[in-house]
Amino acid sequence: MATLELDSITKTFQDGDDEIVAVDDISMSIDDGEFLVVVGPSGCGKSTTLRMIAGLETITSGTISLGDRVINDVASQDRDIAMVFQSYALYPHMTVRQNMSFGLEESTDLPDDEIGRMVSETADLLDIPSLLDRKPSDLSGGQQQRVALGRAIVRDPEVFLMDEPLSNLDAKLRAQMRTELQRLQDDLGVTTVYVTHDQTEAMTMGDRIAILDGGELQQIATPLECYHEPANQFVASFLGEPSMNFFDVTREGDRLVGDSFEYPVGAEIRDDIGDVTDLVLGIRPESVELVEAASGDHDFEMTVDVVEPMGDENTLYLYFEPDADPETAETLVATTDGLTRISPGETVVAQIPEEAIHFFDGRTGEALHNRSMEEAAQQIDLG
Repeated sequence: MATLELDSITKTFQDGDDEIVAVDDISMSIDDGEFLVVVGPSGCGKSTTLRMIAGLETITSGTISLGDRVINDVASQDRDIAMVFQSYALYPHMTVRQNMSFGLEESTDLPDDEIGRMVSETADLLDIPSLLDRKPSDLSGGQQQRVALGRAIVRDPEVFLMDEPLSNLDAKLRAQMRTELQRLQDDLGVTTVYVTHDQTEAMTMGDRIAILDGGELQQIATPLECYHEPANQFVASFLGEPSMNFFDVTREGDRLVGDSFEYPVGAEIRDDIGDVTDLVLGIRPESVELVEAASGDHDFEMTVDVVEPMGDENTLYLYFEPDADPETAETLVATTDGLTRISPGETVVAQIPEEAIHFFDGRTGEALHNRSMEEAAQQIDLG
């Protein structure tokens, strides 16, 4: 096993006279045995990054190292890297056994009986020994996914690369396979880079997550650090469902003034904000609290517009002015316990706790003040 290093990786494409930067100066280090999830919206450069690691795309500039070896110019088949594709990419005319053994037959001098033993052991690990003599057309989507994983595992590579391997599965099977992949990676201890656009997969599977947007690395940290202490407004908006609430505000002394409300802040937050006056206030829906009556400057009387019951919780869409048009009014999204009965048109009091708010530079999007993970943990304990 080995550490995988990306040092200032850039990839550009030519579109006529225009140069398109798909990946822009990305650097990251993936530790030996680590499970790193690369996540971001479509077109952010995550799959291109993975393909450069695999050797399927040439690097415009930068360096990729595996252990002590620079692999920029090493052929993909010689990198000791195995890749699992979104489409599974199984040979339709071959049996499962033949699909899993093909790579070893082509790239090694192992005898047939040794290859057969390795395939059988991997099939047992994935609970698919009964499928070895079937062809891909006779398998379900989940079974094909296991075969694709088995084909990678049997090679015993230094690094696994996985490009949205669960996206073709239905929701229930996708959740099951997430758990199985985590167990499998723990058992094998292989350095893994996993690409997805699904924030749930990123939050639940990765030791760390790397968030990309527009070809640039926005943040790389543990899932909880990215969620509670985002580096910028994009990261804050990308993680979380429902998304974080954002309000444009202007600092006037010790108060922040928005279109629909004013919000006083203490000295610690004012110090973090510094001289920036154009700000964005952020609050996650689960941090908004409904209280019996307004008792402070952080409590706001609001009207319920829409209630989305989710079973375990309700998602509420609230607006500030009671006579405002709901379609144009500034909206606050909050989540409450699923047993709480609230109807559209009701008036409620929403509290936006000062210890739970985030502030971003209104011009650059950079995070100026975040809720600390310690405070979030304390709030969970109190709840």
